[in-house]
Amino acid sequence: MPNQASPSSGEQAKQHALARLRQAILRGEMAPAQRLVENELAEQFGVTRASIRAALIELEAQGLVERIRNRGSRVRVVTVEEAVAITECRMVLEGLCAAKTAVTATDEQLDELADLGAAMTKAVADGEPLTYSDLNHELHARVREFSGQRTAVELLERLNAQLVRHRFQLALRPGRSQQSLNEHLAMIEAIRARDPRAAEEAVRAHLASVIEALRG
Repeated sequence: MPNQASPSSGEQAKQHALARLRQAILRGEMAPAQRLVENELAEQFGVTRASIRAALIELEAQGLVERIRNRGSRVRVVTVEEAVAITECRMVLEGLCAAKTAVTATDEQLDELADLGAAMTKAVADGEPLTYSDLNHELHARVREFSGQRTAVELLERLNAQLVRHRFQLALRPGRSQQSLNEHLAMIEAIRARDPRAAEEAVRAHLASVIEALRG
């Protein structure tokens, strides 16, 4: 049954298109303001236009796509002002996650955070900003995961998805990785010391620095 693995219509097809589109946007393969033409996407992903349309509606709800009246859909443009507002929300939620992780993380999880810190240090020393950016993203994801605060995690995943373009731009800014590294190492140190207040303060200080860099 050749069509069984990749159905062209129905819920599975919509989920397939949704996953592919979301991945392309998050990886920067689809640029902000790029038009999303249903016919072209349907052919590219081997699904119906209805599946693409359903996927675009869901991506719009996630803040990744915007529909322009009489012009169809495009990848949503997140302004600097919006990026700052999103990061302000992250300060509260990620601070909460860091504080909880400092209390609840296992010794093995704390070791994993230390290993990420070491890998981030190496990436900066080797002059590899994109590798550092990926590790940075991984560190924040692990802190959220280890916190066990599922509501905060769900909210943060949606917020962070909208910042992908700004994250890459900051990663490539000269000197930014070194400054960011020191902030992340302070965050890891506070969590490993099992000091929830210091962990929350370290995250807030780091994201305040991100806001300053966005505005700069």
